[in-house]
Amino acid sequence: MRYLFCPWQRAWRFTFFKVNPVKVLYWSAIIHGVLAPFLPTAIVFVASDAELMKKQPSSMVARICVGLTALLMYAAAAGMFLF
Repeated sequence: MRYLFCPWQRAWRFTFFKVNPVKVLYWSAIIHGVLAPFLPTAIVFVASDAELMKKQPSSMVARICVGLTALLMYAAAAGMFLF
């Protein structure tokens, strides 16, 4: 059981189940691109809460920058499927 995640066993499983590793990497990148914008969104919500941040919330400029970054990431994720 301790050798469950050895690299040679993972390679063997890819071969045994006829899985293309390039397709696995491609789809993992797609999933990452769709889920990634939620992290900066959560950071903005946490950083703007004064009680949670012990009365030292993030500045408005920092929140706007992170918010714009999150919006661009959402647009990129949507554009990945639309174009």
